[in-house]
Amino acid sequence: MDPIFVGKAITTETSGDVVLLPKYGNRHGLVAGATGTGKTVTLMTLAEGFSRIGVPVFLADVKGDVAGLAMAGTASEKLQQRIDLMGIADYRNEAAPVVFWDLWGKRGHPVRTTVSEIGPTLLARILELNDTQSGVLDILFKLADDRGLLLLDLDDLRALLGLVAEERKDISTSYGLVSAPSIGAIQRSLLRLEQEGADMFFGEPALELADLMRTTTDGRGVIGILAADQLILKPKLYSSFLLWLLSELFETLPEVGDLDKPRLVFVFDEAHLLFDDAPAALRQRIEQVVRLIRSKGVGVYFCSQFPDDVPDEILGQMGNRFQHALRAFTPRDQKAVKTAAETFVTNPDLDVAKTIGQLGVGEALVSTLQDKGIPMPVEKTLIAPPRCRMGAITDAERAQVRAGSPVGMKYDTAIDRESAAELLAKKAEAKVTQAEAPPARTREEDDAEGGGFGGAVKDAVFGTKRRQGMIETMAKQTTRTIGSKLGNQIVRGILGSIFGGKR
Repeated sequence: MDPIFVGKAITTETSGDVVLLPKYGNRHGLVAGATGTGKTVTLMTLAEGFSRIGVPVFLADVKGDVAGLAMAGTASEKLQQRIDLMGIADYRNEAAPVVFWDLWGKRGHPVRTTVSEIGPTLLARILELNDTQSGVLDILFKLADDRGLLLLDLDDLRALLGLVAEERKDISTSYGLVSAPSIGAIQRSLLRLEQEGADMFFGEPALELADLMRTTTDGRGVIGILAADQLILKPKLYSSFLLWLLSELFETLPEVGDLDKPRLVFVFDEAHLLFDDAPAALRQRIEQVVRLIRSKGVGVYFCSQFPDDVPDEILGQMGNRFQHALRAFTPRDQKAVKTAAETFVTNPDLDVAKTIGQLGVGEALVSTLQDKGIPMPVEKTLIAPPRCRMGAITDAERAQVRAGSPVGMKYDTAIDRESAAELLAKKAEAKVTQAEAPPARTREEDDAEGGGFGGAVKDAVFGTKRRQGMIETMAKQTTRTIGSKLGNQIVRGILGSIFGGKR
């Protein structure tokens, strides 16, 4: 398989092609350098190179210019001079196959996952909970599992919090102490998250990893671009989402060992956000995933300003290195230059520490893994220009690309199926209905008020209560009349006997 052309070596004693071998593309990489030195162009060149050999790529578009991969570049005199200088014979302007994604569904297809899938650890990081509140969140997830409640979106989580608040004493006895202040803190964090629009990230249809690993009919790898220009303003959500995605790849994909080329290349831009304020357990998890995901056929490429933004234990896993210029204006910069220089394989013809500060835009110090996985000596390299547009695209162009996407019908419409919120609402409604229903009546009470069997017979004979009253009144009058007549007859008979006896 042809190697990926990265650029041309311009070291004093060397002038040759600098390439990345596809079989070592899963050995991870680092692209570092100050703002404006060409990191984004290097990422685009690498993404195109992987796509051309059939490797899907997923990367975040922090500034909006990576979207230019979806459009063919424009010829120019300056570009042609660079192509001629580097001797690229097969260069042509062309677009790469691209699918746009967006957590909010505005600048790409919605990216969703369920609350259950993201899990309590990453959700606690997104909600910025402390250890005590994180423990309560662990109890929530355990309770949902035990009671068979699906946690799909934030409404489900909020409903479960209400249940815990209602049954707090019993739950504290069975699962561990749950305090009212902790429940309130989680509820407030959920409210802030919802106000920021991040609640759209939770729901269905959930993202299927297979849709990030697509290839076109002509064998090119599809490049998934996550719109992150607004997402980057919420660094906890941004880093937690990408870490979740990386963890899902690690847990889902089977072991494949070393292949001729990676199954997927995953680019993590603004990598320092992943490690800022990360607890020790989370950093350990990141290190484990990065170290072991190589055997799943996935290459992870971090991009950041300084190489020491990435912890040493993870930096040591980066086999392919691309270092753009660093300006040693501050003690922090000087330390970063020293760190970068010490992590390269030395080149006797190159003073690395000095060269880092003298690199021009589009130049980088490059070291990639070569035969038998041995890193090549660092080379000062003129990076090859990408074939796509080097800049942002218009909303109309984005909409056109999105309209032709193979996954739009699958993700653009949300699904809301029955889950914890609906089930708990039904139970609550049933309780209210039962409480409002009148108590059951006894037979004696029914008979006393004209109900039951006696009442039924009475109704059948005499009719309703109104007619019963009329009949009863008439009966009383008739009785009185009959009684009066009978009484008069009796009186008359008695008197007649008396009078007749006298006569």
